Amino acid sequence: MNRFFSYLRNHYSEITKIFLLLFSIIILVLIFPKEGRFKYEFSKGKPWMHEDLIAPFDFAILKSEQELEAEKKEVLKDLKLYFKQDPAISESQRLKLADEFDSRWEKKYGEPTKNIRKKENSLNACLSILDSVMNCGVIETIPDIADKQGDYKIVLISENIAEEKKLSDFYTIQSADKVFRSMVEKYNQIDRELVLSVLEDNLVRNIKYDIQTTQMEKQGLLDKISLTRDMVQSGEIVISRGEIVSAGQYQILESLRREYEAKLGSSFKYAGILVGQIILLSVSMVSLFLFLLFFRKEIFEEDKKIVLLLILILFMVFITSLVIRYSPQYVYLIPVCLIPIIVGVFTDTRLALFSHLITITITGFLVPNSYEFVFLQLFAGIVTILSIVKLERRSQFFLTSLMIFLTYSVIYAGMTLIKEGTLEEMNYIYFALFAGSAILTLFSYPLIYIFEKIFGLITDVTLLELSNTNNKVLRELALKAPGTFQHSMQMANLAEEAIYEIGGNPLLVRTGAMYHDIGKIDGPLYFIENQTTGLNPHDELTREESAQIIVDHVLQGVQKAKKYKLPEQIIDFIRTHHGTKKAEYFYTLAKQENPGEEIDPEIYTYPGPEPYSKETAVLMMADAVEAATRSLKKPDEEAISKLVENLIDKQIASHQFDNADITFRDIRSIKKVFKKKLLNIYHLRIEYPE
Repeated sequence: MNRFFSYLRNHYSEITKIFLLLFSIIILVLIFPKEGRFKYEFSKGKPWMHEDLIAPFDFAILKSEQELEAEKKEVLKDLKLYFKQDPAISESQRLKLADEFDSRWEKKYGEPTKNIRKKENSLNACLSILDSVMNCGVIETIPDIADKQGDYKIVLISENIAEEKKLSDFYTIQSADKVFRSMVEKYNQIDRELVLSVLEDNLVRNIKYDIQTTQMEKQGLLDKISLTRDMVQSGEIVISRGEIVSAGQYQILESLRREYEAKLGSSFKYAGILVGQIILLSVSMVSLFLFLLFFRKEIFEEDKKIVLLLILILFMVFITSLVIRYSPQYVYLIPVCLIPIIVGVFTDTRLALFSHLITITITGFLVPNSYEFVFLQLFAGIVTILSIVKLERRSQFFLTSLMIFLTYSVIYAGMTLIKEGTLEEMNYIYFALFAGSAILTLFSYPLIYIFEKIFGLITDVTLLELSNTNNKVLRELALKAPGTFQHSMQMANLAEEAIYEIGGNPLLVRTGAMYHDIGKIDGPLYFIENQTTGLNPHDELTREESAQIIVDHVLQGVQKAKKYKLPEQIIDFIRTHHGTKKAEYFYTLAKQENPGEEIDPEIYTYPGPEPYSKETAVLMMADAVEAATRSLKKPDEEAISKLVENLIDKQIASHQFDNADITFRDIRSIKKVFKKKLLNIYHLRIEYPE
């Protein structure tokens, strides 16, 4: 058992990657629909590239969407709208009118015993006129009849009896009001103003649109439409090799495909389909892992980047499967180009392209017209990657979105021309889908921020923001420790140039250099570059106390960086820029002042760790070289060359770069860059005449 746990501990990294590979394959298999696929690929307007296709069974030819739509319009021309007359509405409104009339009469005339005859005549007139109109019917006006003429027929259901009626047989609210005014004039000894007002306030529609019955009638008419128009017999030639797929043949092939997949899905071939999916998905994911292993080993070593990559691919495949299952017409709304944007920002363009290829290859098994889908998404992805090669501004996301839309549109226009020979058959809804997909890619910016926080990663956009000298921390450094700030700027230039030469992330090392000494903010005068008055506070301290202050600026810098929530990648530069070296100046003085005594080297030693990347190693070299060069009395070529060689060789001898992926060839190149840059900085200027 101990041997087993020891094996797990020693091979933890390999086991984790195998688990991630298997987990991703299992999730993809679960996402994929368990149905077979038609084994031939075809497109309208292109030649049939396979062998002669003979119908394997009898199947019906499905009507095209255009044919079905035309038949639906023809059938629905005869659809009559259903309305329902509710007697209860008339009765309840009659009672309500009587109550309201009494209330308003009393309010106007006071004592109910006055004008009794006139009141009775007025009330009877109200009820008689209302009954006359409501018995005829006041119809509910709906958009479907708003522009119809009076002879347009509807079906009225009254007391479970359906009868065809003309619109002119009913009143509308407007026509009923006109009738009220004309009928009121026929009555004598009534309060016409009050009667008309009460009638208008109590007029309601009692002929209501019966949407349920109308929909049932509509569905009944649609159900009578046949979805097929002809039959193909088993053994009949469907299409010959090399023949151009016309619109009619395309519909026949599409009918065969649907029937074939339906038969395959309902048969006992589930196990075979499952095995096939496992094989194809395994090949896809293993290819991704092998690409990382052989061409992006540094990424392969970082489990969190592999997890990020798998999350993006699995999420995109999952979204595609949902859309295909429930709304396949929106397949081009899916923002597939999110993957190359996010992967390109966090890693590099080569991996962005490869991960995009893997994604669209897998989703190609899900979507209809997979060749067109893959072709469209492939070139949209390539354009996306080209537009983010150097991502330095947020505005580039909007440019990328526009480029995606234009790429989609141009390729779709080309495909339409190939199929139809004209642009007249273009479906402009696709342009709306392309625009929607392009707009959705703008979500890459907040997603990048979220992934940065979740996975502890950092992008060039974040580095640009951090390296801005107006940043809060850098402003504080410039104000409180101006000498340290200038030192940081100078070594940032040195380190950036060296990383350009040997290969690495220049923006990362530059940003790390800007922040590496922020631990000096709280006690700037203890560091010589900030001492401008000639006073040195170390004169009042012991060598041990002075050394402790110098050494502690690393730990204080880490604490301050965490306080300001700087990324871990920047904090690493603060931790490692002195490695495990000693504060040599005070250590040497302590030994000289205490001959024969044993000096504890731990007090004078920086806490480390040692640099473990090219960037942190270069920063250590640049820090030592830039600081030491300031002490040269005569900074000529010989002095600078000797200083650079001695300092870096001493760092090598003290094993500071043992954990960094840097070679002696790299170090030689770094030395050359440092010498050249320092000579440019300290070159002698001509003496101007007085």
